Amino acid sequence: MTHRILQLFPELTNVNGDAENARVLARRLEWAGADAEVVPLTAGEPAPSFRPDAVVLGSGVDSVLARTREALEPLAAALGDWVSQGVPVLAVGTGMELLGHEIPLDGGTLQGLGILPGMATALPARVAGEIAVRSDWGVLVGYENHARGYRTYAARPMGQVLHGTGNGDGAEGIRYGSVFGTHLHGPVLARNPSLAMAFVAATVGDTIDAYAPGRADGIAEAINAAALRRLGVG
Repeated sequence: MTHRILQLFPELTNVNGDAENARVLARRLEWAGADAEVVPLTAGEPAPSFRPDAVVLGSGVDSVLARTREALEPLAAALGDWVSQGVPVLAVGTGMELLGHEIPLDGGTLQGLGILPGMATALPARVAGEIAVRSDWGVLVGYENHARGYRTYAARPMGQVLHGTGNGDGAEGIRYGSVFGTHLHGPVLARNPSLAMAFVAATVGDTIDAYAPGRADGIAEAINAAALRRLGVG
């Protein structure tokens, strides 16, 4: 069986390399002995005829937000169905915002898909720099670069901020059903093997050893350890 990972609009959502989380997931599946294929979907293409095993929606610049929202519209019903069926979705940055209810922009508000119970919120100023987050998967490390936070309503965040800004209220991201939403760039699955393993497990269940170490995990862990020392986070 080949696990198909749907990579949404990489030409619009890869400003920080976030669309490449799909390739990270595919490689981890291959390391665990499974077959995997990344299926890119470009803006304007019809929704795929198959149910993907996982979905990756990366982050883009604000100038293409409306275009990305337009490209998502034909997929809205399918995305909602996939989430209700437990298909894991990784949404990073503006991808997370677009799955929420609305995004405040200069000159107006952009409506999201409403799949996530939350909304983007304006921050006092743009934040850019390293971020560390305590989570169920250990301390996650990445890079944040955003002018908006995120209000999660009653949903769980991905974790609590140890250094940086995240959602703007001490929490970071959102964990809702099968959706993992985060501000962490890196790409986040490459930087954080423990989170990547959890996402693999959500994708394939117990059909393979999702927690098998990856060949590059030692590199990521060394980079993260140096970052945490630099940030003074234990």
